[in-house]
Amino acid sequence: MRVVNADEMRKIDSQAIEEFGFTEGLIIENVGVRGADFIEDTYLKDGPYGEIVFLVGNGNNGADGVAIARHLKNRGNSVRIFLLFPDSDGSPGLVKQAKLAHKYGVKVTELSSHDQLAGYFTETQEHYLVIDAIIGVGFRVPLSDYLFDIINTTNTYADELVAIDIATGITADSGSLSGTAIQADYTLAVGLPKTGHYIGDGAKHSGEIAVIDAGFPSALLEGGDKALLTPEGVSSIFQSRNKFAHKNNFGHAMVVGGSEGLCGALIMASNACLRVGTGLVTAATWAENYEQLVPRIRPEIMTGLIPTERAEVSDIIKELEVWDTIVIGPGMGRSTKTRDTVVELLNNFAGPVVVDADAIKVLSLKEDAELLKSRKGPTVFTPHIGEFASFVGVKVSEVLERPIEYLKEVVDTLSCCVVLKGSSTYLGFPNGEVFINHYPNDGMASGGTGDVLAGILGGLLAQNAGDFRKDIKKSGLFADKSRLFEAICLGVMAHTLSGKFAADSLGVRAMTAGSIIDFLPNAFNELNQTTSR
Repeated sequence: MRVVNADEMRKIDSQAIEEFGFTEGLIIENVGVRGADFIEDTYLKDGPYGEIVFLVGNGNNGADGVAIARHLKNRGNSVRIFLLFPDSDGSPGLVKQAKLAHKYGVKVTELSSHDQLAGYFTETQEHYLVIDAIIGVGFRVPLSDYLFDIINTTNTYADELVAIDIATGITADSGSLSGTAIQADYTLAVGLPKTGHYIGDGAKHSGEIAVIDAGFPSALLEGGDKALLTPEGVSSIFQSRNKFAHKNNFGHAMVVGGSEGLCGALIMASNACLRVGTGLVTAATWAENYEQLVPRIRPEIMTGLIPTERAEVSDIIKELEVWDTIVIGPGMGRSTKTRDTVVELLNNFAGPVVVDADAIKVLSLKEDAELLKSRKGPTVFTPHIGEFASFVGVKVSEVLERPIEYLKEVVDTLSCCVVLKGSSTYLGFPNGEVFINHYPNDGMASGGTGDVLAGILGGLLAQNAGDFRKDIKKSGLFADKSRLFEAICLGVMAHTLSGKFAADSLGVRAMTAGSIIDFLPNAFNELNQTTSR
């Protein structure tokens, strides 16, 4: 599903009105019906809540809320609207909806202070379902003192909070807030989800996102450069295996890493690489670390040494065609020899390279842009926010405020793929597409989960790199990379679903990075069922 910023949503609104004959009233009415449907289905099936409380601002977001309230009233529910501003100061859509609400018998009260609201919450009933229709995508920081107090009072007393389009206090583009914001359990995104639902504080305050069909023509909702990553979206590549194939048909991946005390990172990445169906996997580490690796590695995984002498390096460079893809960095250390190895590999290997962890830390955008831009094969960076900020040369806080913008800048500069990891993960590709993977899971905030993802990506890229590498030899930089982009999306989704199954089965405290590998079969079964539907 497409994700939009505020300007893109306004353009869709305008096109619906100018090109398709919509009116603002029609859009508001559609939201009213669909929003009432959602609230009934989600909250009211097991009985009434008492009064359903609507907090209404003076714009079209408030008009949407009043329309929902009117439809709920018409279906026999008890509803109360608190107007935070006189309705005479509202938008034409709000004024019209407020008049209709009065005619339908909806209780409408003008709110003069947060104390008045607090008094209502403490005196009238036990449980409160509150609908936030104060400010929509047009919100700009800062909040007024009045709204600041209203929001904090609401967060204190509401048992369930539903925000219309976006939680008040959150900006639609950047997900930033000014002091406070509505803490929603659900956000009913009108037409399409907004970038602010998945960035920074917006992700923390939006709760679950449900999209409300406002009746926009499907042609207006398609396209764009940002989309949600979903299991359905990766199904096209999932079933591409041949029952009669040989192990060589499923690729040979090399995972390079490990150092004193960090051998586990290499082992987890290699295990994950194997468990996604890769035909052959080789784990390579430094000579001084080799004795630590061999007793702990799975017998199915081959082992090797990272060359450090010039003669050894030259021999290995001649043999690079053996591998279909290379993962470099897990637990590798940040020494000069690590940087030398990463640079040699990027310069001489024409296939896909997953650059992870320490391999990212020894590179920088400023120093290595030319090296990375000149590669024939795809480069896949998998940094967390801190690694990404260091690579770009900016503060972590700056990346957190504008992750998608920074992601696109790096992708465009280097013609590489970036998987920017976090509670929301952002995937950027050289064709201009950005995918948002929003499945927060605190059980994955554990050492090694990134190494597992790197291994998963390396294995899936190895299985899908054969035709691409033939194209590279024929057509150089113009080879079609779309299948590799799809493999990256599949890898991120498999990693996410496996983490979800691990959390559901073991609990978020008890699961580990190794649990994600163990639950990969569950993730692939889920994807298989999604593909079959």
